[in-house]
Amino acid sequence: MARRASLIAAVSVLSGLAVAGIAVARQAGTPQAQTPASAPAATPAPVAPAPRPAPPTPVGELRPAQPVQVAPATANPNPPASPAPGAATQVKPPAATKPAEPAKRARYSVAILQALDKVTTETMRFEVPIGQPIRYKTLIFTVRACETAAADEVAPESAAYVVVDTQPKAQAGRAAPPGRQIYKGWMYASSPGLNPLQHPVYDAWLIACKQSIPVAPPAKP
Repeated sequence: MARRASLIAAVSVLSGLAVAGIAVARQAGTPQAQTPASAPAATPAPVAPAPRPAPPTPVGELRPAQPVQVAPATANPNPPASPAPGAATQVKPPAATKPAEPAKRARYSVAILQALDKVTTETMRFEVPIGQPIRYKTLIFTVRACETAAADEVAPESAAYVVVDTQPKAQAGRAAPPGRQIYKGWMYASSPGLNPLQHPVYDAWLIACKQSIPVAPPAKP
């Protein structure tokens, strides 16, 4: 019995020691919280002083205006040239090219004509000076102009402006019957049938122009 009591006492002691060790281990692992007293006190932020109100401006008193500095304007060393009066609105038209003048036809003083008598089949070639009437049987030929084609024309041509009057010859003891005009127009040497003389008995056409008329020199200023 005594041995059993001693064993129970030993177990009780060991159990107490184990419980005490566990309590000590718990106290050692738990950190102690700092108290608010041990923490440093926060420094309060500085407070800005309140602005002083400006003294009221007395009624009727004006404050002088503050001078403002204005930078002087910099002059342009090379100002643009001012246009002459009226130059801006004037526009020069393009230079007009003068068209080349056509070449003039050469004029002559004599026309060579040829006439035909349809009854007798007689032909005759004769010269007619410009402005001078020439008789062929009962016909009177008057040439007003005779000219040839200019150098810039396509084909060479001779043309004469002819007036033909019929004037029968006066018979003995009888007055000559009055004459009348039977033809007036241009005759062409290369185309006799273009503007022919229409007469029941006679026919006539242009052969050529002769003796060119000299061109008068220009008058001196």
